[in-house]
Amino acid sequence: MGIYTKHLAPRLINLACGSPAIQRWRRDVCVGLRGTVVEIGFGSGHNVPFYPDEVTNVLALEPSSLAWRLGAKRIAASVIAIEQIGLDGQSIPLLDQSCDAALLTFTLCTIPDPVAALHEIMRVLRPGGELHFLEHGLAPDAKTALRQHRLDPLEQRLADGCRLTRRPLELITSAGFISQWKHEQFVKGPKPWSYFTLGVVTRRAN
Repeated sequence: MGIYTKHLAPRLINLACGSPAIQRWRRDVCVGLRGTVVEIGFGSGHNVPFYPDEVTNVLALEPSSLAWRLGAKRIAASVIAIEQIGLDGQSIPLLDQSCDAALLTFTLCTIPDPVAALHEIMRVLRPGGELHFLEHGLAPDAKTALRQHRLDPLEQRLADGCRLTRRPLELITSAGFISQWKHEQFVKGPKPWSYFTLGVVTRRAN
């Protein structure tokens, strides 16, 4: 792990993902969370202020020790217990059907094997448990999509593996989750980074 990846990228991501424009999206994705929540890609804790009162505890996975430290004040200020349980969302160290809900925000773009992570989320959720997600991904218009494909190699190098060309909703539904609702749109900002997908899906019964 190089100096950039270990020390600089987490700080840049902390700034980019903590912008005021994104805060309302974080608030919306957290609505309806309850019980024991596993959060994959906790980052520096930008979702913490938006956890509903119905959440009893959060089990967090975050590979960057610096990102975790950058979130220390948010974690300390939370009235909800937050515990870092691991580093890798592709291998969640929890028992089957042990969580009521899961939370993903700007995670599927970066995680090396998103399919493995989604199957792990399916495993640890109780039947009927909800996955709340907020992701950016491949735009629907050909012009922006072409720019995203061209920028993707550079994006991966500068943003710690982040990919501009993944289709988060397609990944999630292909993993077997049942859609409750979804919303997709361009948000304010450079188009290659600004096509957001927000939604809630549920774990299938078996």
